[in-house]
Amino acid sequence: MRMICVLAAWLVAASAGAAELKVLTAGAFKSVVAAMAPEFERQTGHRLVVENETAGALARRIAAGEAFDLVVLTAPMIAQLAKEGKVAPGASAQLGRVAIGVAVKRGAPLPDIGSVAAFQRALLAAHAVAYIDPAAGGSSGIYLSQLFDKMGIGPQVKAKAVLVPGGLVATKLVSGEADLAIHQISELLAVPGAVLVGPIPAEIQNYTVYAGGVSASARDPAAAKAMLALLHGAGAQAAMKAKGMEPAAE
Repeated sequence: MRMICVLAAWLVAASAGAAELKVLTAGAFKSVVAAMAPEFERQTGHRLVVENETAGALARRIAAGEAFDLVVLTAPMIAQLAKEGKVAPGASAQLGRVAIGVAVKRGAPLPDIGSVAAFQRALLAAHAVAYIDPAAGGSSGIYLSQLFDKMGIGPQVKAKAVLVPGGLVATKLVSGEADLAIHQISELLAVPGAVLVGPIPAEIQNYTVYAGGVSASARDPAAAKAMLALLHGAGAQAAMKAKGMEPAAE
């Protein structure tokens, strides 16, 4: 892979002078960025400043002119930023993908979600269902809102929805505000006290593919490219798998 082959050269260039690298990342990928940050800082001497929000919120911040060095968003968003000239040409890569799953509070009965019909029954039986507020721009919330409508249960679910503007949806299980949480699996696994029931059925599953891009106006392009290379490498792939994600297909 080209990204991995040139990693050593980028690290040498990046280590020429210490820099502060600003990384904007969609929430689902934050744990992977955090896992790779110590290695990047050790190898390059640079310091990472990592900020995360929903993909939609970050896209709006960039559109408003916010400066960044590296950004991790959904693959279509990175492609759009490259088209607009905000991501440097040839300085982007697909990194990983994550499925949507269901979680309950630790100790609660695990509902049957093994089929579309069973998943629908679990939704209708739940007292309160937590998921990302579609208006906040989170990819899973937008998809789920459309899915519930297609399943013919949109009004019923929305009537008992606990909409989360961003962050970890499964915290609403721990607080007792919801008894079912639906979010990207990597985000569900990040909440102590929440238990992953499993992914939603394959027939209605939606994978979000994440990609990284170096800013066209990065203060230190070599440092930003070095971090992108690490996020594309074997260490990051292992971190993704541990956190419920899959490396993106080449």
